[in-house]
Amino acid sequence: MNRRLFLRRSGLGLGSMALGSLMGPAALAGPEAGPDADGLPPGLPHFAPKAKRVIYLFQSGAPSQLDLLDYKPAIQERRGIELPDSIRMGQRITTMTSGQSSFPVAPSIFKFAQHGESGAWISELLPHTAKVVDDICIIRSMQTEAINHDPAVTFVQTGSQLAGRPSMGSWVAYGLGSMNRDLPSFVVLLSRGRTDQPLYDRLWGSGFLPTRYQGVKLRGGKEPVLYLANPSGCSPEIRRRQLDDLGELNEMRHQEVGDPEILTRIAQYELAFRMQSSVPELTDLGGEPKSILDLYGPDVARPGSYAANCLLARRLAERGVRFIQLYHMGWDQHGDLPNQIRAQCRDTDQASAALLIDLKQRGLLDDTLIVWGGEFGRTVYSQGALTATDYGRDHHPRCFTVWLAGGGIKPGVVHGETDDFSYNIVRDPVDVHDLNATMLHLLGIDHERLTYRFQGRDFRLTDVHGRVVKPILA
Repeated sequence: MNRRLFLRRSGLGLGSMALGSLMGPAALAGPEAGPDADGLPPGLPHFAPKAKRVIYLFQSGAPSQLDLLDYKPAIQERRGIELPDSIRMGQRITTMTSGQSSFPVAPSIFKFAQHGESGAWISELLPHTAKVVDDICIIRSMQTEAINHDPAVTFVQTGSQLAGRPSMGSWVAYGLGSMNRDLPSFVVLLSRGRTDQPLYDRLWGSGFLPTRYQGVKLRGGKEPVLYLANPSGCSPEIRRRQLDDLGELNEMRHQEVGDPEILTRIAQYELAFRMQSSVPELTDLGGEPKSILDLYGPDVARPGSYAANCLLARRLAERGVRFIQLYHMGWDQHGDLPNQIRAQCRDTDQASAALLIDLKQRGLLDDTLIVWGGEFGRTVYSQGALTATDYGRDHHPRCFTVWLAGGGIKPGVVHGETDDFSYNIVRDPVDVHDLNATMLHLLGIDHERLTYRFQGRDFRLTDVHGRVVKPILA
């Protein structure tokens, strides 16, 4: 070691010690008791979990609760009347409708009927969901803070409207770790609907958590994970020796600088090597019986479709992946809603119900939590011209509907209620933090105790909010 290297290293070390003595140990601490050998916080789960894994069927763009799951017969005779001021109560609206001179009430043109022993009202657009209604819990009283897509989706996925926080899947992976060393603990699947809408990779990012907990996106097509295959002419044996040598170099660098991200890099290289055999086996649907393929519908044969991703979600669940996030885009129906929502439901309804049925018949539904829903709801008033067969709906954060199933959820119940216009909540409101707290609770996690210290503050998914929605628990 020469003099320059000695001074550089010792200077950094002495400076760090001096800074630590001035600021106190708490200011530089990581998780309260320190992570274990696998990088996980100690003492988790906090109590016996009801669910081992989550499948989140996120319907990006915000499905219209009025046309799907929140039946409002009282407004059928009020078609075209002006939305009463007593209902709107001065609520802010988006720039897409703020310039309208009129806000005509637009009841759904679709028929609703009661289904199952629970008697829940379901739209004719969701015939397959109607058949499993006694297995799901419908929350009609969801509410959120955001009124535009990007902050609203970010809020649902990370607990904050501001970008940069860890996604829920990353929090779960950080808290509970993986159940399969050959696959990531957090996997993301994307499918596109009939209208295009952007989704950003940060939505499944790890934020300030170590990057080993970020979601891994599986793509449709021949290469589900980019750069996973070995280059041409590189055999598995050569690749193994390369990774061994690279691991030694990274370990030496970690001994020098102590950066935990170097250990993450080593772990991710090793995971990628194991995924070279596990991912092709996972994504090969050739071994699925015809009865299962028929259950999910004809789109299951098209890689990257919602149906194919739902079947992949079941395969990921039975292989022990902890958090499986599906995003299906195209629910943003500001105009031509009747035609567009029909198409969206044709693409998603059968596969969503099939996933529940498939998990149930394999004995996996009891410990798998399924969540279906978007980022906010849609307005009862029409965006643009209202006709007998056509209308659009703007964004509506005051109320929307989600459903949950399995993993400790009480089946066959409806929670919460909105007014006759599906505009305001009149009973049992549930906000985004409450939903996230409940999901963590079912995984055996106390949302107030799953924290990570960053820049001198303890952060959590639910920030300083959130309560467990106990009435929907089995």
